[in-house]
Amino acid sequence: MSERTAPRTAPLRARAEIDLAALRANVRALRAHAPGAALMAVVKSEAYGHGAVPCARAAVAAGADWLGTATPEEALALRAAGLPGRIMCWLWTPGGPWREAIEADLDVSVSGMWALREVTEAARRADRPARVQLKADTGLGRGGCQPGEDWAELVREALRAEAEGLLRVTGLWSHFACADEPGHPSIAAQLGRFREMVAYAEERGARPEVRHIANSPATLTLPESHFDLVRAGIATYGISPSPELGTPADFGLRPVMTLSASLALVKHVPGGHGISYGHRYVTPGETTLGLVPLGYADGIPRHASSAGPVLVEGKWRTIAGRVAMDQFVVDLGGDEPAPGAEAVLFGPGDRGEPTAEDWAQAAGTIAYEIVTRIGTRVPRVYVNEEQDG
Repeated sequence: MSERTAPRTAPLRARAEIDLAALRANVRALRAHAPGAALMAVVKSEAYGHGAVPCARAAVAAGADWLGTATPEEALALRAAGLPGRIMCWLWTPGGPWREAIEADLDVSVSGMWALREVTEAARRADRPARVQLKADTGLGRGGCQPGEDWAELVREALRAEAEGLLRVTGLWSHFACADEPGHPSIAAQLGRFREMVAYAEERGARPEVRHIANSPATLTLPESHFDLVRAGIATYGISPSPELGTPADFGLRPVMTLSASLALVKHVPGGHGISYGHRYVTPGETTLGLVPLGYADGIPRHASSAGPVLVEGKWRTIAGRVAMDQFVVDLGGDEPAPGAEAVLFGPGDRGEPTAEDWAQAAGTIAYEIVTRIGTRVPRVYVNEEQDG
């Protein structure tokens, strides 16, 4: 991911401005929502598109106790960048870098016997114990060990390896399926199953440092799910995990990313002029068009064709026709901003600009995807890097 620090007037084709002061404030707000638990800031997928290393540093500076990634490679990159403290990674495949993770003092997730065998063998080669967290499938149906005989075997063999000095069971954890749907019956069912699976492991001798199941929506709305640690992903970046739960402001959060571009061209066209591939938009009369140099190669959803909102000179415009690989067009309705004028796709909304949630609705997706998919051709420009106060 490209990193640079530049003033707002930098002559960039496009920029994703990352407000690290907002991120730090979000971390503090999330800690206040779960005061009895430690906080993990999840920085997987380049911190949901915001830039993993700068965001991880800001999160730790604001009081995050843990960092979380999906892949071990992401976690190892944080260590290589000098990030200290607890870092957990959970998406493993056979033959993964177990020994490197052990030597980097990462917490690794184990969901089944194949992974337990590989991590214990890596611990033997490294001649040091692995930090292992056992994941329970309490109802999401993705990663995690099934309750019953599978869980009993995994717990038994993990504790046997712990007795041999090959690993330390540092955590027991799971993940919600529907925490972003208030009152969904699966929430109580998963909580109950998690408590049962944790109790089973602890009755047989497990002494985990942390037990955790709460993701962003659970951190914000389900205090009974907080246990020892909460994992804040999208909320760290100031986006509500679900509009049904509330806006970012309702939770004391502020969006961190503002995506903008410089208009590449402004021109007059007559009525009846077809715009972009397929001519899905035809100008209803004489007008002006603005060319925005961002496209689906930059992460702009093609599904937002003829729907995505853009702020240009204080007015909301809508994408005219299809989003192309590198560019799209907005109908300026006769207005004539100069080439190079700022087109703001989304941000916190302070200046009347659309938000990532507005784009999610336009594209028929979720705001998580909108920010995470912004590609590496778009420079991340970090502002407010210095710690508050």
